[in-house]
Amino acid sequence: MAEATESELPELFLQVSKRIRRNQAARLAPLGLTPAQSRALRIIGRAEEPLRMSALADHLGIVPRSATTVVDALVAAGLITRAPDPANRRSTLVVPTEAGRRTLSLMSQARREAATETFAPLSDEQRETLRALLAALDAQDRC
Repeated sequence: MAEATESELPELFLQVSKRIRRNQAARLAPLGLTPAQSRALRIIGRAEEPLRMSALADHLGIVPRSATTVVDALVAAGLITRAPDPANRRSTLVVPTEAGRRTLSLMSQARREAATETFAPLSDEQRETLRALLAALDAQDRC
């Protein structure tokens, strides 16, 4: 790979990533959610059973205190509830409310619209190539 391309590639990737985040944040704002809150709600909503706060913090890659701040905002918005873990009284479980599930659906729609807008300049073939390349990079990181 040419040196100019090697230095340009990470910069382009970061610029596009920032644009995606800005676009998604703008589409989430009418729902009253920050990107961090939407990510937490998505993780909680995808969990097969009530999620411990510590597990949520792990999934988010943040310290438990920061997870508490995000959860407090989601509880105040009526999107999740928390309850003591019956298996471990020192732990707290979080689950989405019905309003939280409706918001998850709206979030999913907003994310699809943001992605459509971001990737509109690419052909179907280019999108598939990009998806495959990103999946390969993601798989390498998981090894």
